[in-house]
Amino acid sequence: MKAVWNGVVIAESTDTVVVEGNHYFPAAALDRRLLRDSATTTQCPWKGTAHYYTVQVGEARNEDAAWYYPDPKPAAAEIAGHVAFWKGVQITD
Repeated sequence: MKAVWNGVVIAESTDTVVVEGNHYFPAAALDRRLLRDSATTTQCPWKGTAHYYTVQVGEARNEDAAWYYPDPKPAAAEIAGHVAFWKGVQITD
């Protein structure tokens, strides 16, 4: 699977975890040069607190387009150390 935005591969892995239709990529699969920390967090009742990254390709920024759970609740333990994408980031195989 690949996560692509503005024609650039942000993450690529054959070992994603699918939860609620979202592919969570292992941290080692990410191109960290394209991710910027965000102060945004949200709550999920069964996964826990999500934190976000902004994706930046050249001068183009996609605010909070990636999210992860640094300390997921036990029901979501399989996504620990993984990152998912939305907001126009295309997931392809």
